[in-house]
Parts: sequence; C-alpha cells; structure tokens
Amino acid sequence: MSDVHTYSSDVAFTPAVKAIQARKGSREAYAHVEERGGWRTGIDENLAGFLAETNSFYLATASGDGQPYIQHRGGPKGFIKILDKNTIAFADYSGNRQYITQGNLSENPRAHIFVMDYTHRRRVKIWGEARVVEDDPALTKSLMPQGYKARPEQVILFRISAWDTNCPQHIPQKFDAADVAQALAVRDARIAELEEELAALQGQPAATP
Repeated sequence: MSDVHTYSSDVAFTPAVKAIQARKGSREAYAHVEERGGWRTGIDENLAGFLAETNSFYLATASGDGQPYIQHRGGPKGFIKILDKNTIAFADYSGNRQYITQGNLSENPRAHIFVMDYTHRRRVKIWGEARVVEDDPALTKSLMPQGYKARPEQVILFRISAWDTNCPQHIPQKFDAADVAQALAVRDARIAELEEELAALQGQPAATP
C-alpha cells in the first residue's frame, strides 16, 4: 500500500476508527492484536486452502473522490490463483461493459475482497491494492479456468496488505445447488444398494426405480 502503517491492521483501523473503539470499549482488545503485529499479511496454508474452495466473492473499489462500489466475481473453484505469498489474481470475464471497477482502479488502486463461505459459515476480509492487466494474453490464458464458458477480457492482480477472518455469528448456513445435488446422488445410490442387499436376503429381485 502507498500509505505507511505502524500495524497491518491500520489499513482499516484509522485514527477515527480507533477513537470510536476507545469510546465504545473495544480499543484495548484490538491494541493487543496490534502488539502481536496486527493482521496477517502473507498468504498462508489456511488462506490458500480457503481461496482454493472459493467460487464467489465481492470486490470493493472506490472512485478518486471516494464513491464506493462493490462488484461480484465468480467462477469454478480454483479460479482465484495465487501468484506469490502476497499476490492473487483472476481472469476478469466480459460482462455488462460498465467498467466501473476498472475506472475506479485507474484512479484509486485501493481495493477490498470479501469472501463468504456460507456452507461452513466462514468469511475472510482482504485489504490491498489492485490493478487491471489488459495486454498480457499469456497471463490471461494461464488464469482462465479450463473448460469454463466465459470470455476473459483482462486480468485483475490483487496485492494483499492485510487479511483477517470473522466469527460465524449471524452467518446463515447455505449450500450450493451442485453440492446438494451431489449429496442427494450419493444418498440415492446408497439407498439403491441397500434395497438390492435387502432383496437378495429376501430372495426377491430388487424393485426397479
């Protein structure tokens, strides 16, 4: 990041935020986090594993005058690639051609990624700087998920400055339709298997579904 911070968590805990934390009684607890260096800044095994299972996240940017914007990004699991211990990247698919995110990044590189895992009731917040790469076909091709039906238009590189996790409080548990379908298929196969075993024990042919 272009700003110099004493702690990595200062990317979010500005003086105004810390003043409110002090007024509402949480500053001491977060001061202990700062004493340990603040939030994590590099991609460890936990974050890498979390991102490998991610098929959806939200990317927040802001214009030069501070107008915020959030856009959804999705793809098959693994579409977020790790380039090094501080950098992630993904192919940016052609969409409605509004280019709000790209316009914002052209004048303000600060960005934020918010990833929600409803199945396991987990969420990860990632602060950093992002930039759009339009003229690197090889990089775009390397980041495009094989067999995925989308047209890559460019690449977004995101350099992480800090990341943190949240508690599961108030996160509703939801499941992807594909995961539910797979679980039901496994269940149905097991039911059919048990019916065959029962029919064999009874000396009767199994019922045809």
